[in-house]
Amino acid sequence: MRFFQEWIQHVKTYNQNIKLALVANVFSQIGLGMFMVIYNFYIRELGFNQDVNGDIIALQALAMAIILVPAGIISDRMGRKRVMLYGTVLSGVVLIFRSVIDLESWLLTAGFATGLFTAFLQVSTIPWLAENSDAKQRVHLFSLHAALMTASQVIGSLLGGFLTDFFSLVTSDLASIRYTLIVGSVFYLLAFLPIVKMTERPRPKVDKSVKVRPVLFFKAHRTGFKIIALFAFAQILIGFGSGLVIPYLNLYFADRFQASNSMVGLIISLGQAATAVAMFIGPSVVRRIGEVRAVVILQLLSLPFLFLTAFTQNLWLATLGFLFRQALMNAGNPIQMSLMMSQVDDSVKGLANSINQMVFQLGWALMGPVSTGIVLKYGAYWGYANVFSITAMLYLTGSLYFFFVFKKLTSTTTRPQA
Repeated sequence: MRFFQEWIQHVKTYNQNIKLALVANVFSQIGLGMFMVIYNFYIRELGFNQDVNGDIIALQALAMAIILVPAGIISDRMGRKRVMLYGTVLSGVVLIFRSVIDLESWLLTAGFATGLFTAFLQVSTIPWLAENSDAKQRVHLFSLHAALMTASQVIGSLLGGFLTDFFSLVTSDLASIRYTLIVGSVFYLLAFLPIVKMTERPRPKVDKSVKVRPVLFFKAHRTGFKIIALFAFAQILIGFGSGLVIPYLNLYFADRFQASNSMVGLIISLGQAATAVAMFIGPSVVRRIGEVRAVVILQLLSLPFLFLTAFTQNLWLATLGFLFRQALMNAGNPIQMSLMMSQVDDSVKGLANSINQMVFQLGWALMGPVSTGIVLKYGAYWGYANVFSITAMLYLTGSLYFFFVFKKLTSTTTRPQA
């Protein structure tokens, strides 16, 4: 009861802007959850092979990596609300377009456009929450935000499967998938409504007669850029490790254990649910041992379960290892984001968030071919065992780096007032 009372008390302190942002996050993630889980089947029903789907995913990730930093700068300059509005509307329209087109060239182009436009909502949400909260609220707030995002994706995935089966009772398989994709796109667009109701303080006006030189801007925020770079290096190590494993977990369960599609879907959904629950643990850990130690300990505790998943030949042990690794590794993410947002000025929060996400996306993009190459060379057992082991080493390196760098940083740097 004390645990629930603590969370209820924190939620009551959130202002209207925060609550509206959380509602928008729920709508957008349910929509994306519905869309992404079904879209692979749409490509297959159109008669294309899996290479086309892989190309679409790669283009979407590439577009996001390209636009994240410019989007963060635009968010810092134009204001969070305006950027979130544009990003939501344009993304929703593109998702609807993707639901009805069937030409390969248009499918690839629309995939690239999705990466571009969803980035604007993605890079602005965390800075918006940071600017509308104080330091005491942020660990709980970012944990709640991450938990709602993950839980909404689970709901979207389940709802997408249910609607597709329901529509297939009265129409063709292709039409049923299209209807589900359109419903998911509409859910995403509903995020527009709470964003419209947000109120943003006017941003400081820039004297247009005075040219803002990048060198002077960098010097004025030298400490902030140093912190951003330190965080980015830690994140790219984790991103490399994650990129080796996470995109291919469904293939791991199918290849090593010959698990059915429904079983794989259930395991992945359970992993997302476990992650959502674990997000609520973070604030309690922070209260006892501090932010930096909480991130490091949670990440290190995930490593034995990663090795269990790597070497076991039992499906249930692999599932157990996957669930605990997923939960523990991701429980520290909101804490890490809270720490970064507390250390940088409001004028570069969007840039900090975008760089953090960009390097993570690069890790995924670069490690994909490496992972598949290792598995093809060494097979379903030793291939995945090697890939998971390399990931564990990267996680260990990233965690230790984070501890030694930021333990010193947080003890010597005065946090800016929110």
